[in-house]
Amino acid sequence: MSENGSGGRVQPARPGDPSRIGHYRIVGRLGAGGMGTVHAGVAPDGTRVAVKVIHPEQAQDPEFRARFKREVELSSRVTGPYLVPLLTADTNADTPWLATAYVPGPTLHQHLLAHGPLTGGSLYALASATAQALEAVHAAGVVHRDVKPQNVILTPGGPRVLDFGIAHAADGTSVTRTGVMTGTPGWISPEQYRTGATGPEGDMFAWGALLAYAATGRLPFGTGAPDVVAFRVLSGEPDLDGVPAPLRQVVEKALSKEPGDRPSAVEAARACAELLASQVTQVVRADVMPATAVDMVTAVWDVPAGDDPAWQLPPSQNRSKKQLVGVVALVAAVVGGMAGGAAALMPGSTGNGNRASPSAASVSPVASAGSGQPSARTADDNTTKKEQQAAADDSASAESWRQARPARGQGEHDVARAVLHDQGVTARDLSPIEMAPGAVRFHESRREVYFSYRLAADEQGMAYAETEVARSMCMTLRDVVLRLHPGLPYRSYVMVKEEKGQDPQVTWQENFVDDERCRSAIGDGQDAEDGTGQDWEPDQYGLGEAMVPSTDGAEIRVADRAARRIIERSNAMRSTLGTDQVLGHEEIKVGFDPANSAMYVWSDYLLWNQGQIETWADMAAGEACRALANQRQSMGEGWPYTRYAVAEIGASGYLMIRWGTATSQADCST
Repeated sequence: MSENGSGGRVQPARPGDPSRIGHYRIVGRLGAGGMGTVHAGVAPDGTRVAVKVIHPEQAQDPEFRARFKREVELSSRVTGPYLVPLLTADTNADTPWLATAYVPGPTLHQHLLAHGPLTGGSLYALASATAQALEAVHAAGVVHRDVKPQNVILTPGGPRVLDFGIAHAADGTSVTRTGVMTGTPGWISPEQYRTGATGPEGDMFAWGALLAYAATGRLPFGTGAPDVVAFRVLSGEPDLDGVPAPLRQVVEKALSKEPGDRPSAVEAARACAELLASQVTQVVRADVMPATAVDMVTAVWDVPAGDDPAWQLPPSQNRSKKQLVGVVALVAAVVGGMAGGAAALMPGSTGNGNRASPSAASVSPVASAGSGQPSARTADDNTTKKEQQAAADDSASAESWRQARPARGQGEHDVARAVLHDQGVTARDLSPIEMAPGAVRFHESRREVYFSYRLAADEQGMAYAETEVARSMCMTLRDVVLRLHPGLPYRSYVMVKEEKGQDPQVTWQENFVDDERCRSAIGDGQDAEDGTGQDWEPDQYGLGEAMVPSTDGAEIRVADRAARRIIERSNAMRSTLGTDQVLGHEEIKVGFDPANSAMYVWSDYLLWNQGQIETWADMAAGEACRALANQRQSMGEGWPYTRYAVAEIGASGYLMIRWGTATSQADCST
């Protein structure tokens, strides 16, 4: 939860985002991460704040909540000129949150991507300011645990360190529960790799890597598969070419393999202040030499101020309920494979996707944000002969849609969030499709999940868009209902189109359990026909084990080769995948779960739509399968891994997309 947004730009709110948290009005998003979502908020006096809301699944963990509360209490006592102060928090809320001051500017990571390494006085100012920040954090008995470029904001007045102490709470839960090595490869200390130990010394190791990266634009232990980076951290020497000689000695000491050989934050701050003073004397007269370290940072800080536009506040709260209905761009997920469904949308068609006759009922669209309830009308007023006939046929109708209700309970809320997320991920791909809050509803007795939408396109465009929406609904419900919440009664999804001035119309009704065209992780997860792994499915624990860096030479080599090949092919498919960014080891990773003899491939690139994700996963699964088969051919029974899985990692969790068994090349797709 470290990204502060790009140059102060506020992203639009998403479906389900709150309008108010505590006494802060929420006007959009600043970012998101593994801990939760960062909302842009405004205090009653107009002060801009960053409101950080914990992921709901973490909020349900009593151990996490207790740790989070303790860390918030500790962090509230930490103050310093180069920290972002904690303003207030509610650790007892259903979903805990905290608010910090908003600071404008890019992260160090963003700045280096745009402008290259820091030089001259600005580099020494960064070293001094961040060391002072860690000195204040450690003095309060807090360990940061997440020192990295994404957690350093370059404001017009100097650097600011984010998320002190709070990262401790977030990381602690997953480490103790699953054995997952949390943190980002390249910023994890040798002792954390060896024993899982974290402390102020680990912060100082990451601080040394931070300065090397700021001075050179390169990670001191390089990039690559997590296992490869871990091996370099544990046994290799850092690449410090390009770090100025006066600063290099401090950085080398901070990157010592043994914790006891590193400087404390106090020692580093003192050393960097002396180096900074020598820089200041080169730009100011001796008689106006700044008196404090803070003044010295200001005197030499020469980083261009980022764009910080005014936040657009929503209209005043005396607006009508009708004005409160905010629509958001929405698209659906998968390209291809649904020609029959597209045909079923056309008038007069008969196919597996049942197209209901347009209803003559007079049912108002969703009228108030968050209510999830349609306008109140009696059945006698609204039920026509067509609807009565549809009900007799047990088909969904505008009436059954009207009877459906908003989500209740954790399982239904998870379903609603997943549908809204998956339908919104690729909002740029189709003609405008809009949905209002309450677009997902549930009819328990009919075992149906409803999704209502509006769209503007020609007839051909509408058929294509609605086919894509249906495909996405099917996949999402199979994954969330059948895999995560099998106790829920729902077995069908119904799409309802709302158009201004017209009656709601059921456009699609499908049993997502029986729909053979809906290829989800459930359908694609069947292992090879030899039956060696029919009872195995990848899960979060196996994925967590795969994230723990390996020390086995063969595993490291196979993971590195597989990752390189998958990255190479991913970039070769950029036009197909709609990817502007050149992907690398930061977005695509490979690791091993020894307990289940499985190799995992995962991506945290979140800008693909569902169809593009599946296309990528097909390729990645083929490469993973071949990598395992090749190694088995080379090592025989000495190579224990016969399973593979491909997953997508997002801010709210993971999704297993493909998996299977690989004992020979014949098991692998192209």
